[in-house]
Amino acid sequence: MECEWKPDEQGLQQVLQLLRESQSPDTSTQRSVQQRLEQLNQYPDFNNYLIFVLTKLKSEDEPTRSLSGLILKNNVKAHYQSFPNGVSDFIKSECLQNIGDSSPLIRATVGILITTIASKGELQNWPELLPKLCLLLDSEDYNTCEGAFGALQKICEDSAEILDSDMLDRPLNIMIPKFLQFFKHSSPKIRSHAIACVNQFIISRTQALMLHIDPFIENLFALATDEESEVRKNVCRALVMLLEVRMDRLLPHMHNIIQYMLLRTQDQDENVALEACEFWLTLAEQPVCKDVLCGHLHQLTPVLVNGMKYSEIDIILLKGDIEEDEAIPDNEQDIRPRFHRSRTVAQHHEADGIEEEGDDEDDDLDDDDTISDWNLRKCSAAALDVLANVFRDDLLLHILPLLKELLFHPEWVVKESGILVLGAIAEGCMQGMITYLPELIPHLVQCLSDKKALVRSITCWTLSRYAHWVVSQPPDVYFKPLMTELLKRILDSNKRVQEAACSAFATLEEEACTELVPYLAYILDTLVFAFSKYQHKNLLILYDAIGTLADSVGHHLNKPEYIQMLMPPLIQKWNQLKDEDKDLFPLLECLSSVATALQSGFLPYCEPVYQRCVNLVQKTLAQAMLHQTQPDQYESPDKDFMIVALDLLSGLAEGLGGSIEQLVARSNILTLMYQCMQDKMPEVRQSSFALLGDLTKASFQHVKPCIADFMPILGTNLNPELISVCNNATWAIGEISIQMGPEMQPYIAMVLHQLVEIINRPNTPKTLLENTAITIGRLGYVCPQEVAPMLQQFIRPWCTSLRNIRDNEEKDSAFRGICTMISVNPGGVVQDFIFFCDAVASWVNPKEDLRDMFCKILHGFKNQVGEENWGRFSDQFPLPLKERLQSLYGV
Repeated sequence: MECEWKPDEQGLQQVLQLLRESQSPDTSTQRSVQQRLEQLNQYPDFNNYLIFVLTKLKSEDEPTRSLSGLILKNNVKAHYQSFPNGVSDFIKSECLQNIGDSSPLIRATVGILITTIASKGELQNWPELLPKLCLLLDSEDYNTCEGAFGALQKICEDSAEILDSDMLDRPLNIMIPKFLQFFKHSSPKIRSHAIACVNQFIISRTQALMLHIDPFIENLFALATDEESEVRKNVCRALVMLLEVRMDRLLPHMHNIIQYMLLRTQDQDENVALEACEFWLTLAEQPVCKDVLCGHLHQLTPVLVNGMKYSEIDIILLKGDIEEDEAIPDNEQDIRPRFHRSRTVAQHHEADGIEEEGDDEDDDLDDDDTISDWNLRKCSAAALDVLANVFRDDLLLHILPLLKELLFHPEWVVKESGILVLGAIAEGCMQGMITYLPELIPHLVQCLSDKKALVRSITCWTLSRYAHWVVSQPPDVYFKPLMTELLKRILDSNKRVQEAACSAFATLEEEACTELVPYLAYILDTLVFAFSKYQHKNLLILYDAIGTLADSVGHHLNKPEYIQMLMPPLIQKWNQLKDEDKDLFPLLECLSSVATALQSGFLPYCEPVYQRCVNLVQKTLAQAMLHQTQPDQYESPDKDFMIVALDLLSGLAEGLGGSIEQLVARSNILTLMYQCMQDKMPEVRQSSFALLGDLTKASFQHVKPCIADFMPILGTNLNPELISVCNNATWAIGEISIQMGPEMQPYIAMVLHQLVEIINRPNTPKTLLENTAITIGRLGYVCPQEVAPMLQQFIRPWCTSLRNIRDNEEKDSAFRGICTMISVNPGGVVQDFIFFCDAVASWVNPKEDLRDMFCKILHGFKNQVGEENWGRFSDQFPLPLKERLQSLYGV
């Protein structure tokens, strides 16, 4: 037996001195502590001193001993591989001997240390760990049992996957039955550990747990009314997860589980209530929701509504009593990172105004961001929202009686929760709500000037959820008063209200579109004034409101007086921001929308904006190269800067058209794009293909020399797994072919097969199908001999995907292509001719020469088959199609 390691007295004093200094608040002391730590890490047995202080040196105070363990934990994280064997063995044996220390703090620290060593791939190299910890669970000594369980819970959290793999000979087969025995232990802390350990294995449907699923569920039911809130919380968490993975086992008990969860959602302990409230959110996603819950709605609705009130703690944290805070600068930590959504090129549809589903991620229940983000109020509101979508107007039976009481309640907290309820049900219960909106909307518009800021801010959000209805009514009745009041709230003296009003206004802009035009001067007045008023965080939301305004009114913004109001403050911000500042993202996005809307009106501003975008792309690429060649010296860049810059360049190209030609001539943008088109990150490629298409339209003479380099890259990016990349590459190929004309011929083979495959793929998104069809049509227009032989392979999906898009240039060139191909290969369309007829009939007014092409093909086909056969054939047509072809083309 090797003799026990002993510390050297002088060394020990040094380590203790260091531990004391590291608790000092002074930063320079902290810095010297860091340097000293790095020096001491050169000595292999420094870590022995640290474990010695943690486990043996009972004379020191607990915080110092625990700190020693935490420094050791960081060393294990960073350098465990280089610990000498003697040192790691000493640490391991000390940990196992002291897991039952009488101090909860020391036990927890030892537990963290054990789990850190285990997660360093050491579960395999420390075979005695799990058996030993499981053995210690049976100790008579409470501290030993609790310490071992604490460590096991952390290991189950950190290493659940390895525990369930063959690498370790499946220890869970022993551990899970063992944990289940402790559900009935006399100590609440231990009961809680036991459930928490088993809970780690529910979602992954771990075999060892599935074998014991019935005893597990029985044990959970037995603990349902435990006096310890931590135990109740873990029971609720388990039931929520079981709902997702073992609904079959819960269904027989569903009535009782729902009754139980109703109680727990009202638990005195908010953490328990929050876990229980998740149950309704999860249940709403299950197909059985409607059946199992319909009988309980009358009980559940008041419970959820009640949970939507602000708690007293919320109001304190939200500074709900401070009404005016507009002059107080923001705390930088509170500003959330924003995500830029890259450009995707899409077609305009006949029935415009029908959004693609999943397009409204902006109006989540995000009214009080900064509070411990997820709380009972938000969870209750989210649950009500999803349940409204499941039960639709059936939910209103239970909600309306409650709403009447809440919305006119004298206490502001109650009234505020009523307004939140009204917003939460807006999507699901819209049909049933329409009867009440004529009296509710004016009431809400009145609430916008309530004396409580938290009432004003929630009212902004709720009104935005009904914006679609408001805009569908005569403008003077609801739209104008709502807009007027919202613009006042944008200039509120409370920052939370400013933020809510700005977001709500952006939603209203999207719904109203050109309805806003008569009020543009008034709107711009307000938004520009807000520039001088807003603190940092709300400025970012203001950019969004301005960008959305530009998207909504388009060229109507291009008037000298509007430009004079809007551009100076935007350019002033633009000049203030440094290239590294993430605030550039929303500003660049905003300018991109503004440039596209202003078109020639943006010319005076375009040169510096263009230059800076090119520089941002260049800087990012250079930084990426450095990082690739010397990863130790250089960090990898934030590529969002490059993506946002490429998107703004697209906006400029789209807005300025041919006027961008000189800027392109004087810059190296095409060389940079060549690199971006080959970037590893899909979003970079996506944005560079969008820019390629826009530059092709705006100044092809500069793009043309690069086509031989670009086309093979476009060909390799026609992979429908990455929808947006594929979509933009497809669109760019179509734009290039129009400009290249017959010279496109050498490149057809690089792309045609992939495009035909995509158009025939099941479940391809609509936008991608439409762009693919247009590009195939355009390729056939410029090179009919190359594309027409494949006509039969794509004609049917081609026709069905283009019948719904509006008459426009892209549709025009695509149909000219299809007609040209049919004249080269008429046999390719025979079997699917009815689809072609239907697609032709989707044109409202084609240009004269395109109409003649349609006429020629239809009459040619009719003459080919003869009057009688044509009669039989056209009898299969739906009546509107038959009449339309008869009146427009005389067939």
